[in-house]
Amino acid sequence: MEQKRFSFDTCTIIKILKGAAIAGSAVVLTYLAENIGQLSFGQYTGIVVGILSILINALKEWVRGMPAK
Repeated sequence: MEQKRFSFDTCTIIKILKGAAIAGSAVVLTYLAENIGQLSFGQYTGIVVGILSILINALKEWVRGMPAK
């Protein structure tokens, strides 16, 4: 199904929520690393969050694998 302009269908909302979950997971991991792991990323915290988001998404895709044909 094709999405209409200026509206969201259910599939698009699910994709947005999955992206938000990935970004939120990266924020939580960075927070835990700084507070539990006693690491300090300083001015690079934003970069660390971005890299973790990419890694989490890559891991998700790797675990999911290729769809069956």
